[in-house]
Amino acid sequence: MSSDYAPPDSPLDVIHADHEILIVNKPSGLLSVPGKGPHLADCLIMRVQVAFPQALLIHRLDRDTSGVMVFALTRHAQRHIGLQFEKRMTKKTYVARVWGMIEPKTGTVDLPLIVDWENRPLQKVCHETGKSAQTDWRVLRGDATESRVRLMPKTGRSHQLRVHMLSLGHAILGDPFYAVGEAREYDRLMLHSEELRLRHPDGGEGVKFRAKAPF
Repeated sequence: MSSDYAPPDSPLDVIHADHEILIVNKPSGLLSVPGKGPHLADCLIMRVQVAFPQALLIHRLDRDTSGVMVFALTRHAQRHIGLQFEKRMTKKTYVARVWGMIEPKTGTVDLPLIVDWENRPLQKVCHETGKSAQTDWRVLRGDATESRVRLMPKTGRSHQLRVHMLSLGHAILGDPFYAVGEAREYDRLMLHSEELRLRHPDGGEGVKFRAKAPF
């Protein structure tokens, strides 16, 4: 990744900001946090802190995934929402374009995941030592070449959606790690965090934030 990191030079896309939280639409190709070395310093948290110096990290999206991310603007909000992620109280919805036609139209992938140490940062299914991971999916539309799906992860494992779709035989289009052949030949990973639901740290009211997929 270090040699080909060319993050997009797009302005910060703020969806919502109040006294406790900041919601941003992350572009594909931008790291959530800095990588190792000065060449990987440009990232979303650094850009956010230019405009919101008090912003604190709560969660991450993969470099190649776009969409809704929440940042805390107070320590209270960071603890409050961090606990919601830890206890799986947040609801995340993604949109993806995947290779081929998926049948049936809905289902759940329940396969444990672990890092593939010899091929890091890749992940793999492992029933012996993997951590529990579940993803609900629903086909929105499709044809013989590709399907557009809505993905609702119940857990938040690294590369979970990528590996779970691959396990069905339908790699996410443009995936530099798991797609092969024509499925890989796209200008970006076709995976977008479309909606995030959580409890607001000031009062606990349920709120949701959305960003339309750019593909």
